[in-house]
Amino acid sequence: MTQTWLVTGGAGFIGGNFILQQVLDKKRKIINLDKLTYAGNLDTLAQLDGNDNYTFIQGDIGDNDLVAEIIKKHQPDFIVNFAAESHVDRSIDAPDDFITTNIVGTFNLLKQALNYYQTLVDDKKDNFRFLHVSTDEVYGSLGETGLFTETTPYSPNSPYSASKASSDHLVRAYYHTYGLPVLTTNCSNNYGPFQFPEKLIPLIITKALNFEPLPVYGDGKNIRDWLYVQDHCSAIETVILKGKVGEVYNVGGNEEKQNIQVVHALCDILDELRPVAGKCRRDLVTYVTDRPGHDQRYAIDSSKLQNQLGWTPSESFASGIRKTVEWYLDNKKWSDRVLDGSYAGQRLGQEKVQ
Repeated sequence: MTQTWLVTGGAGFIGGNFILQQVLDKKRKIINLDKLTYAGNLDTLAQLDGNDNYTFIQGDIGDNDLVAEIIKKHQPDFIVNFAAESHVDRSIDAPDDFITTNIVGTFNLLKQALNYYQTLVDDKKDNFRFLHVSTDEVYGSLGETGLFTETTPYSPNSPYSASKASSDHLVRAYYHTYGLPVLTTNCSNNYGPFQFPEKLIPLIITKALNFEPLPVYGDGKNIRDWLYVQDHCSAIETVILKGKVGEVYNVGGNEEKQNIQVVHALCDILDELRPVAGKCRRDLVTYVTDRPGHDQRYAIDSSKLQNQLGWTPSESFASGIRKTVEWYLDNKKWSDRVLDGSYAGQRLGQEKVQ
């Protein structure tokens, strides 16, 4: 029988890519619960319109009655929680939303999942899993050396990462206290198709195409480990199907880059694919005041996932970033529709909340 997966936050960047992969490639039945905040975009999933294996429900994971009703009706084999407020700059401006969705919302989802799990019997109960998608930002900031492992102490430095750290702890508690079969993944920075243009890579692509100034925080030397979104999606599937209950798995692309290196790579690819005589997009780089609490370096050790479960990333940064640029060039209509909404490329997260 076809498995049913309840995916929350599936109209967002990573969740949308995950659903497309599962429905189109794996032929799984997906129930997508998404609140459709500014970052939720049903255009991402338009190719699933009319597909019998896909159902969209607009709603909030914090709505007790709705979540309980959905779970009771669809009897999911797995629940995958992508639903989250996720942009650090926005968490500086409006931390309340992050507490509400990432902490209270996750708590409610866990509560309803446990109620459902306790009604299951036999193979349905043995095979049920709740996977929580989190971030490497919960670990804080690294120095020049070292990697985040699954045992790295949590040390969040922004309202966003603090709210995700709290949700991670709730997931852990529901396993150790109630026996809910949970899994957690902590990923490095994602990039790829369908990413909302407040994030670095799509923002730079959009501005560079228009020959607008390219804002780079501080000295541009903050380092991130970059992970192509399709690789992340395959890692999540691997953890769901093969992971050990109660465990945490770090997911990284093994591609550390300074922010300025990422920006320069984007400029060079765009100059190649969309050249303008006498103009070099690197000249558009503009250094701006750093954001408060900006972590210096993230780097993931994903050896546990690779050695125990057999997952490896398929894309290098060089191949993935080129695919990403080509996707945005071929799908400008998608970006233009996003930018017609609540976000127009403006700077966020400049001020410290008093």
